[in-house]
Amino acid sequence: MSTPQSAQTTRNEQVELAIGGMTCASCAARIEKKLNRMDGVEATVNYATEKAKVTYDGADVAVADLIATVEATGYTAQEPAPPHTESGGGGGDGSDGNGGNGGREDAAELRPLRERLITAVVLSVPVVAMAMVPALQFEYWQWLSLTLAAPVVTYAAWPFHKAAVTNARHGAATMDTLISVGTSAAFLWSLWALFFGSAGTPGMTHPFELTIERGDGAGNIYLEAAAGVTAFILAGRYFEARSKRKAGAALKALLELGAKDVTVIRDGREETVPVGELKAGDRFLVRPGEKIATDGRVVEGSSAVDASMLTGESVPVEVAPGDAVTGATLNVGGRLVVEATRVGADTQLARMARLVEDAQNGKAAAQRLADRVSGVFVPVVIALAVATLGFWLGNGAGLTAAFTAAVAVLIIACPCALGLATPTALMVGTGRGAQLGILIKGPEVLETTRRVDTIVLDKTGTVTTGRMTLLATHVADGAEEAEVLRLAGALEHASEHPIARAVADGALEKVGPLPTPEDFANVPGLGVQGVVDGHAVLVGREQLLAEWAMALPVELKRAKDAAEEAGRTAIAVAWDGEARAVLEVADAVKETSPEAIRRLRDLGLTPMLLTGDNAAVARSVAAEVGIAPEHVIAEVLPQDKVDVVKRLQGEGRSVAMVGDGVNDAAALAQADLGLAMGTGTDAAIEAGDLTLVRGDLRTAADAIRLSRRTLGTIRSNLFWAFAYNVAALPLAAAGLLNPMLAGAAMAFSSVFVVGNSLRLRGFKALS
Repeated sequence: MSTPQSAQTTRNEQVELAIGGMTCASCAARIEKKLNRMDGVEATVNYATEKAKVTYDGADVAVADLIATVEATGYTAQEPAPPHTESGGGGGDGSDGNGGNGGREDAAELRPLRERLITAVVLSVPVVAMAMVPALQFEYWQWLSLTLAAPVVTYAAWPFHKAAVTNARHGAATMDTLISVGTSAAFLWSLWALFFGSAGTPGMTHPFELTIERGDGAGNIYLEAAAGVTAFILAGRYFEARSKRKAGAALKALLELGAKDVTVIRDGREETVPVGELKAGDRFLVRPGEKIATDGRVVEGSSAVDASMLTGESVPVEVAPGDAVTGATLNVGGRLVVEATRVGADTQLARMARLVEDAQNGKAAAQRLADRVSGVFVPVVIALAVATLGFWLGNGAGLTAAFTAAVAVLIIACPCALGLATPTALMVGTGRGAQLGILIKGPEVLETTRRVDTIVLDKTGTVTTGRMTLLATHVADGAEEAEVLRLAGALEHASEHPIARAVADGALEKVGPLPTPEDFANVPGLGVQGVVDGHAVLVGREQLLAEWAMALPVELKRAKDAAEEAGRTAIAVAWDGEARAVLEVADAVKETSPEAIRRLRDLGLTPMLLTGDNAAVARSVAAEVGIAPEHVIAEVLPQDKVDVVKRLQGEGRSVAMVGDGVNDAAALAQADLGLAMGTGTDAAIEAGDLTLVRGDLRTAADAIRLSRRTLGTIRSNLFWAFAYNVAALPLAAAGLLNPMLAGAAMAFSSVFVVGNSLRLRGFKALS
C-alpha cells in the first residue's frame, strides 16, 4: 500500500513567477538560493527575463509559500496570470501574459527610471561644471550646487539606496551598495562642510591645483561626485533595462504569426469568426494565399502548403484529403477544407512558443563583470574606510581630519568610470554594429561570444537563398535550351506554385519575354499542361509524361536521377509527343556562404548544418559550402533542433546558432548565442541575441568579431577603472588627497574609459 500513498503525497507542479526588484545578477542568485532551500523546490531565476521557473511538490508547498519566500528575501513576486483567450490570438494559448498591452506595460515600467535619469542629467551637469571650472564659481555657487544636487542624490538615486538597504538586511554587498554609500558619504560630508565647516563661506572656491597634501576637509565639498556618479550609473541602468524589456518579444512574435480570422463551414454556410472561437472538429475553408488557422486534417481539395516558416522545408508540401496540416502554414495552391484537430494551447505553434519560453528561462543569466568584482571590492572599500577612520582617530589627528580621510576613501572608490565602462563600450559597439547591419541586444550577449566554439547553421534562408531557383537545364538531342525555356517558362508563368515560379523566373532571365499560353491546366500533384505557340506542352513529374505514354531518353533519365540524388527537384519538359528536357530546381546556396564558413573556422568555430530538409539536400549543400559530412544533421523537427543544441551543450560545447525561421526560434533561444538573420521572421529575430540585418552569412563572422572586440573593450575599461581607484586609495587613506586631485583622477579615468570605448568606431567588417 506504500506505492499509492507515495504517489499521492508527491505531486510535482511547475509555476513561473514574475520577479521584481532585481538590480544585478547576484540578486537572481540570492533568490534562487533561497527558493532552493525550501523542501521539495527546484528553482531557476533568470535576471535577464526577470522570471523564476519553479518546480515544487504541490502536496507540501503552495504558490503563496514561494511568493512569501521571495518577498522575505527583499524582492517582489507575482502569480502567473490566469489563462485567457483573446480574439484573434493566432492559435496561441494566450496565457503567457505577453500579448495585448505588453508594450504599454513595458513602457510603464521604464518610465520611472527614465524620469530619474532625465532629472539626474539635467541637474548634475551644471553641478559638475561649476566644481571643475573655477571661472564658473561665483560668490554663492556652492549653495546652488547643493540645491541642484539634493534631488539627484535623494530622488534620482533612490533605487540605489533602496537596493543597498535590502542587500544590507541580507548580509550582501553589490554595486548598489558602493554607489549608495559613496554618493551618500559625499553628499553628507558636503552638508557638514557647508553648514558646520568653512565651505559655506561666500566666495569659497575649489582652486585648480593638483597637489598632494593633508587637509581637514572642512572647506571641501563633493557634490559633483555625488550627482555625477548617480547620473552616469542611471544612464547605464536605463539602457540595460530597455534591452531586457524585449525578453518576451519572441513569444509575442510567435503567437502573432497565426491567422487572426477563420472561415468556418457550419450548416452548409461559410461564416468568418475569430480564430479563438474555433473548436476541435470544426471544418474551415482555406483559400489560396491564406494561412491555415490551426492544426487539422484535409477533408476536401488538394494544394501545396508552404511550411518553411515552421519546418524549414524549402519545397512546398503537396496535400490531399486525409493529410495532416499545421496551423500558421501558408496555402499556396488550391482551395482546401480542413477539419480542426487541435486548437489553442495544443497546436504546434503554441507548443513552439512554450519551447522558446523554456529555452529562455533555462539559459543561465550572464553575471555582469562589474558585479563580480564588486562582490569583493565593495566590502573591502567599506572596511578600509572604517579602518582609516579608526587609525587617524587613534593617532590623535582629530575628528575632522579622520573623517576627511575616511570619506576620501569612499569617494575615490565611488565607481564613476566603473559606471561608464560597460554602457559606453556597449553604446559605441552597438552603434558601430548597427552601421554594419549587426544588432547586439545587451551586455550579457558579449560574454558568450568569447566562449562559443561551435556554430550551428540553419540551411534554408541562412546558408541558402530560401527560394527555389532554376539551376540547370539538360536537353535531349535535337532540342535547344532557349526553346525549352521559352515553352516551359511560358506555361509555368501561369502557375503560382513556387517551383513553377522558379522555372518562369529563370526563363525570363535567360530568354526574355515569354509567350502567352493558348490553353492551360493544372494537374494536381503532377505538374501543368497546355498549348504554347501551337505546341502541346507538358511540364512536371516524370509520371505526367508517362500518363501521355512518353518516356525520358537515357541521357535525360540519367540527368534526372543525378539531380534527385543531389537533393534537387527534377522537372521533365515535353511537347508534341516527345520528352525534350529535364530542368533542375533547388534552393540555391548563397554566393557568400562558402567564404562565410571559412571565416567562421578562422575564428575557431566548428560549423554544423542543421535542417528540416532531407539528407540528400543537406549533404549537397554542406559539400558546396565546405562543411564536413559528419557535421550535417538533417530531417529534424523544431523540437529536435532544440534537442540537438542541448546535446551539443551536454558534450561541453558552447553553441552559437544562426537561423531565420520560426522553426529556429526555440533553438536560437536555447543556444548560448543566437544569431538571427534579419531577412527572416520576427520570432527568430526576437529570440536571437544578435540580429544580422543583411542576409549575408559573412555578417555572422563580423558580428562575433565585433562582439568579442566590444567585450575586450569593456574588460579593459573595467580594469583601468578599478586600477585608478586602487592606486588612489592609499593616498586617500593617508589623508593626502585634496578634492581637485580626487576630482581630476576621477575625470581622467572617465575620459580614458570613454576614449577607449570610442576606438570601437574604427571597427571594419571584412564582408
